[in-house]
Amino acid sequence: MPAQNSGKSLIKKLFAQNEGVLRSFFRRRIRAKGDAQDLTQEVYLRMLRVSETEVLRNPEAYLYTVARNLVKEQAVLERQQKTWIDVESPQVEVELADLPVLEEAVDAEHRQQRLGEVLGQLPAKCQAAVLMQYREGLSYAEIAARLGISSNMVKKYLVQALAHCRKRMARMA
Repeated sequence: MPAQNSGKSLIKKLFAQNEGVLRSFFRRRIRAKGDAQDLTQEVYLRMLRVSETEVLRNPEAYLYTVARNLVKEQAVLERQQKTWIDVESPQVEVELADLPVLEEAVDAEHRQQRLGEVLGQLPAKCQAAVLMQYREGLSYAEIAARLGISSNMVKKYLVQALAHCRKRMARMA
């Protein structure tokens, strides 16, 4: 017991000598300056938990090692807190209101899948004309050249495809 009491008295003395310097140490290294006092107290508590203070070769150096580790822990906590979102905040409510409703997203995906099926029902050249027009943005002349048909035939294919798609997609609704 006497060794433990002498260890605690060593830590109390060490802390009394370094408390102000330790608080300044924290103020220079952390963002939330108000936390400096709390971190200083945490160093003291951690030092009191050291069971064998006599093995410490340089108690003051150990004190600052504990302090540096606390600065690192504080930085990690700050980074984690930046990623936390208060779901009750008005800003989050506004952002969530702008998100598409899940039903709408599922419905849009279903319509796109259905459109693919409907386009698959068209003749090959008609499908190709639609894809070249709407995916690749080609002109009637460019589509005609690629398919080896006239520009008028391209127009007919596109009119046929649109009519087919409108008819089949209307049944889905």
